[in-house]
Amino acid sequence: MTTHEDALTPADAAPTDADVAADPHVWLEDVEGDAQLAWVRERNDEALAALGGDLLDTIRGEVLEVLDSRDRIPVVSQAGDRLYNFWQDADHERGVWRRTTLESYRTDDPEWEVLLDLDALSEAEGVQWVWHGASILRPDLRRALVNLSRGGSDADTTRELDLTTLTWVEDGFVRPEAKGGVSWVDESTTFVATDTGEGSTTSSGYPRQVRRWRRGTALTDAPVVFEGEVEDLSVSAFHDRTPGFERDLVVRATDFYHQEVFLLGADDSLTRIDVPTSAEVGVHREWLLVELREEWAPDGGPVHPAGALLAVRLDDFLAGDRSFEVLFAPTPTSSLAGATWTRSHLALTVLEDVTDRVQVLTPGPDGWTRVDVAPADLGAPDLTTVALRAVDADESDDVWFTVTGFLTPSTFGRATLSADGVVAQEHLKAAPSFFDASTHEVSQHMVTSDDGTRVPYFLVRPRDAAGPVPTLLYGYGGFEISLRPSYSGTLGRAWLARGGAYALANIRGGGEYGPRWHQTALRENRHRAYEDFAAVARDLVGRGVTTPERLGAQGGSNGGLLMGNMYVRYPELFGAIVCQVPLLDMRRYSRLLAGASWVAEYGDPDVPADWEFLRRYSPYQLVRDEADHPPLLLTTSTRDDRVHPGHARKMAALLRDLGKDVTSYENIEGGHGGASTNAQAALMSALAYTFLWQRLR
Repeated sequence: MTTHEDALTPADAAPTDADVAADPHVWLEDVEGDAQLAWVRERNDEALAALGGDLLDTIRGEVLEVLDSRDRIPVVSQAGDRLYNFWQDADHERGVWRRTTLESYRTDDPEWEVLLDLDALSEAEGVQWVWHGASILRPDLRRALVNLSRGGSDADTTRELDLTTLTWVEDGFVRPEAKGGVSWVDESTTFVATDTGEGSTTSSGYPRQVRRWRRGTALTDAPVVFEGEVEDLSVSAFHDRTPGFERDLVVRATDFYHQEVFLLGADDSLTRIDVPTSAEVGVHREWLLVELREEWAPDGGPVHPAGALLAVRLDDFLAGDRSFEVLFAPTPTSSLAGATWTRSHLALTVLEDVTDRVQVLTPGPDGWTRVDVAPADLGAPDLTTVALRAVDADESDDVWFTVTGFLTPSTFGRATLSADGVVAQEHLKAAPSFFDASTHEVSQHMVTSDDGTRVPYFLVRPRDAAGPVPTLLYGYGGFEISLRPSYSGTLGRAWLARGGAYALANIRGGGEYGPRWHQTALRENRHRAYEDFAAVARDLVGRGVTTPERLGAQGGSNGGLLMGNMYVRYPELFGAIVCQVPLLDMRRYSRLLAGASWVAEYGDPDVPADWEFLRRYSPYQLVRDEADHPPLLLTTSTRDDRVHPGHARKMAALLRDLGKDVTSYENIEGGHGGASTNAQAALMSALAYTFLWQRLR
C-alpha cells in the first residue's frame, strides 16, 4: 500500500508538467456543457442507487424536519424600531424577508410583516432566486438594496425595494448579475463595484473599479472614483453615515491578506490610512482600530505583535500621532476572535485555548477601561461559544448575543453594556432540543503534531460506549477561520443520536491562535495542517474512541482540499472520507473561477518554485493506482462559481478509471454552500451521513 512517506518524500513522486498536460478529464471543466451535465446526471443516478433506501430517506426526513422547524430561532437585526429576519421553512422553500417589532418578537408567536416572498418572485419570473441579503438606507429606512442570486452562485444582482409600498422602485438602482455590490451614500447616490465591461474586473473575477452612481443615470456612465490593478483581488467603497462622523472609505484588496484603506475626500482625493497592508482597519466615531497580522513598530516605537488590536483617535493619527493604545495583546494560548462596537463601548471575544471569554472596553478621558465578563453571566456553559453583535452602533449600547454548544441548544438574547460590563440582559429565544444530548459528553484534548506543536480538538462521544464507535472527524484549516463549538440538530439527529462520536480539529491554517496559527500553514508549509489533522485521527484511535476502520473524515472547500490530502497521504487512518465542494487540482486551481484570489494562501502553480511545493499537496496529481484508498464521497454544485465543480468531477472520473470506491453527487443548484433550499440541504446531508454509516459500521 502506498503510504504518506513513500508517496511524497521522493523528488520524482510528484507529477511532471507532461503528466498534467495529458489529463484526460479536462473536458469536465466545461461547467454547463451538455455532455458534461449528462455525465453528472449519470453519477448522480449511481449515487442515489448506491445510497438510496430506508436509511437515506429516514435521515433526509430527520434533517429536513430540523431545517424546516418553526421552532428554530429567527435571528434578527435591527433598523429603527423594527427587527428584520430572513426565514425558510416547508411553506417558504426559497424564503421570505420579513420584519416585526421587539415587543412582538418577545412573544412565542411574533407577528411578521412579509417584505419580499422569494417563492412568489421565483415563480413569477421563472428564476430560482436565492437570498443574498439586503441593505436598508438610514436614517429614514424607506428603501433597501436587495441582493439576489440565481441558484446560489456568488454572482448576484441588486434591486431597490420600497419598504413602504413593498414594490420595486420604478427608477431604482438595478445592478446586473455579477460579483460585487452596491452600497448606499444617500437616497440618490450609491457606490457600486461590479462588472461594467472590459477592464472592470480583476483576474479573480471581482470588481476592479468603484463608481459613484446617481439615481436616474446609466451604470456605465457613473464616474469611476477608484481603480485597482488587474492583479488585485477586488475593490470596494462604503459611506460611514454615523452622525457627526460622516465619511467615505475605499478599500483596495491586493490579495486575501493585504489591503489599502483610503479616506475619500469631497474632491475625490485619496488619503491612505498608513498602516501595514496586512492589517485590518476599522473606524468608529473618532476612533481608528488596527488589528495586526504581523508585528509592527510604528515610527520606530514599541513593537506590537501580530494578533494585537490597537486604537488611536483617527484625527490624531492623520496628523502624525502613532501612540497607539493596545486593546488586546495575544499570548501563546490566546487570540482575538471578534470585536463589536456599541455607541460607547467595544466588546471583545477572546479565545483562550479555543474557549471563549468576553471583555468590555470603554474609552474615556484618561484612556480605556476594561472589564471581564464571564461567559456564564450570559448563560454560557463550559466548552460553548459566545457570539456578540451590536444592535445599533450609532444609537445604542445594546448587543445581540448567541450562546451555542455541541450539546447545548442555541439561545439568543439582548444585553446592555456599560463601563461596568453587562448591566442588563434578556434571553429572547431558545432553540428546541432536536436530539437527546444526555447520551453524550463533550471534552477538549491536546495532541502533539509531527513537529511538536500542540493541537487542540473537541470530542463529543457517547457516555457509556463499551468500545470503539463510528467517529466523524471534521476540519478546515485555512484562511484564518476558527472552528468553535456549535449546536447542530442535523449532526445530532443523523450522527450522535445513532451512537456516533464527533470530533472537531483546530488545526493550523485556521485562526484559533491568531495570525501565527494561520501563517505557519501557508503555501510551502501547508503540510502542517495535514499533519495536525492526521495527529488528531491517530489520537482518537489511541484513546480507544474508534478504530481506523470506523473513523470517517469530512470537510468542504479548503476543507475539501484537506480531505483530498487525507485520501492520498494518510489512507490508512480512515474508513471513509466525505469531500465537499473541494479544491483538488492545484495545478489548475488558479485558472478556474475565483481560484486566482487564493494564491496568497496556497501559492501560484504557474511559478515553478511554487509548483514545486504545490504539487506535493495537490490530491488530483497524487492519486496512485496501487494505493489502497478508503471509500470516498465527493459532492459539489453546478452553480458554485467560487470553487469550480470540475475539481470534484475530475477526481471522480480519475478514481472511477482506477476502479476505486468513489461516489459522487453534484447538486445542479446551490452555489458554494452546496444547496439553495432546505430540501436540497437535507438531501446533501443525508447522502453524506448515509455514506458514512454504510462504510463505518
